[in-house]
Amino acid sequence: MAALNQVCSERGIEPEQVLETLKHAILAAYRKDYGNPDDIVAEIDKDTGEVKLLKNGEDVTPPGFGRIAAQTAKQVILQGVREAEKTAVLVEFSKKVGTLISGMLQRREGDTWIVDIGRTVGLLTPEEQIPSENYRQNQRMKFYLKEIKEKDGKSGIILSRTDPELVKLLFEMEVPEIVSGSVEIKNVAREPGSRSKVAVSSNQEKVDPVGSCVGQRGVRVQAVTNELGGERMDIIVWNEDAAKFIAAALSPAKVTDISVNKKKRKAKVEVPEDQLSLAIGKGGQNARLAAKLTGFSIDIKGEKEGKEGEEGGEAPEPPKAVATVAGELSELGLSKRVVNVLSKAGITTVEKLKKLSSEELSEIKGVGKKAVEEIKKQLKD
Repeated sequence: MAALNQVCSERGIEPEQVLETLKHAILAAYRKDYGNPDDIVAEIDKDTGEVKLLKNGEDVTPPGFGRIAAQTAKQVILQGVREAEKTAVLVEFSKKVGTLISGMLQRREGDTWIVDIGRTVGLLTPEEQIPSENYRQNQRMKFYLKEIKEKDGKSGIILSRTDPELVKLLFEMEVPEIVSGSVEIKNVAREPGSRSKVAVSSNQEKVDPVGSCVGQRGVRVQAVTNELGGERMDIIVWNEDAAKFIAAALSPAKVTDISVNKKKRKAKVEVPEDQLSLAIGKGGQNARLAAKLTGFSIDIKGEKEGKEGEEGGEAPEPPKAVATVAGELSELGLSKRVVNVLSKAGITTVEKLKKLSSEELSEIKGVGKKAVEEIKKQLKD
């Protein structure tokens, strides 16, 4: 019993669990040599460790049964200890779901990395890996403990490097104001490995939420960026006013006009013509992240140029480039001039563009042979 208690203490399991396993093993040993033990009960003295087999309250333990029981029970007990230990570990880590955890990349099995996280291992599956990160054996990293998942009858601890919650928890590590509650992270929009937008607010009048997260000379935000392999961080002040929040979310572009439909969760935004590509971002990234952060579908247009004529008429409206949440034409990597020409002709979506043949494209005013080749190349890519 002293040895049993020592093993339980070292493995973090309950002695009662092992004793129950031991009773089942003893009955299995009896069944092997003496037949069906349905009316036989195994009893173990918790103080002395003495084992007895009882039938109707009478001791029916066969002579020399201790040796037989020990041999038969050995593997059963070991398996029981392993299962009890595994259960104890899963219970321990189930309490840590949703937290930040450190680990070391141990080995790779297919596309999944096995990560040493202390008493057990976690799984970094392909969908939870940042595409731009190069993982190597024995590399130490921080992970978001996402969930404990059952697969093929086995429980696995799923870790993540892509979850937006990882960004939140890394900022909590670096920013004392978040831990104290004076600064709050309202939302995170993320494209893992590339860029994140983080909306923050202050619960104290004199505390600057952006300054707190950035830190002196950017030391705090840089620590988060370094941990995520150079992922860029845009820190934005959260605002209850949807229009102001959307305008801030589209930074670094400057918004000149905005109309918001809260019911349909849509917003139409105007920016200076020379900042249109900045507002949309490379491949539509800035617009996508702003949409994720605010929860609004966002249309971005170039600001109208020209003024009203002397007799009250309006000057001709210049071509507008339109960007949806998905980036649309700009996401194809087309030049600004081609986007403007297509938009003027009413072709503002990739779907519309795909339906046009080379001949139909060349008939559009302003689209020459080189432009047609550029469009077809980008669509093919």
